[in-house]
Amino acid sequence: MGALSIFFLVPFIWMVSSAFKFENDVMRFPIEWIPETINVVYNFKAVWMGNVPFYLFYWNSIKVALTVTLITLVFSSMAAYSFTKLQFKGRDLVFLLLISYMIIPAQATLIPRFMLIRWMGLYDTHAALILMDMFSIYFTFLLRQFMLGVNNDFIEAAKIDGAGYFRIFWSIMLPLCRPVLATVAIIKFIWTWNDYQNPLIFLLDKKLYTIQLGMALFRDDYTNNYAIMMMASLSAIIPLLIVFVILQRQVINGIALGGVKG
Repeated sequence: MGALSIFFLVPFIWMVSSAFKFENDVMRFPIEWIPETINVVYNFKAVWMGNVPFYLFYWNSIKVALTVTLITLVFSSMAAYSFTKLQFKGRDLVFLLLISYMIIPAQATLIPRFMLIRWMGLYDTHAALILMDMFSIYFTFLLRQFMLGVNNDFIEAAKIDGAGYFRIFWSIMLPLCRPVLATVAIIKFIWTWNDYQNPLIFLLDKKLYTIQLGMALFRDDYTNNYAIMMMASLSAIIPLLIVFVILQRQVINGIALGGVKG
C-alpha cells in the first residue's frame, strides 16, 4: 500500500515541483524534483495578480461549495432521520421512490432543470448552483444506513425525558453521526468544488465563474506556460487539502467505530 501510495503521489509531487520552477525547467529530463533555481514569486504573482481574476473565482467556489455542503448536511441528515427513526404512513414507499431516482443520469434532467431555473429567475446566479446541489439522494441513503445502526434505546430514553423530535435529532442523532457527517462533508465539498458542468451551463457572467471555469480561462492565457498552470492547479486544490486535514480524524473514527461494531 505504501508503494502504491507513492505511485499515485508522483503526479502531485511533479505538479508541486513544476509550480516552483522556471518554464524552461519544467519539461527538462531527467526531472529535477527539487529545482536548483526557483521562480515561485513570479508564478504566484502571475496567478493571483495577473489579468485573470483568479482570486474572484477562488472566492466564488469557496462560497458555493461551503454553502452547498452545509445545506446538504442539514437536509440529508434530517431526511435520513425521518426515514429511520420516525414512523409515518408510506415511509418505506417514499424512500424507495427517492432511491429509484438515482438511476436517472444528471444529464437526462439537464434541460428540465435549465427551464426551471430560467422560470424561477435564478439563471446566471450562484443561487441556481446552490439550489440544484443542496439536496443529495446518495448522501441521504448513506446517512440513513448509518442511522439504522443507532440503537433505538437512546431515542426511547430521550422521549421518556420529554425530548421532542428535533431535540432528539439535534442532541442525540447528530453527535452520534459525526463520523459519517464528516465523510459526507468531505465528499460533497470536493464534488461541488470540482463541478464543471453546472457552472458552465448556468453561469454567463465571468464575475460569477467558479474555479473550474476560471481555470479554463487561465489555460487560454497561459497555454504554453506549464509552470504558471501548475501554480494555478496547486492553488486550486489547497482548500480540498484543508477540508480533508480538518475532518480526517472524524472519518478515521468512523472507520474505527465500524470495525468495533462489526
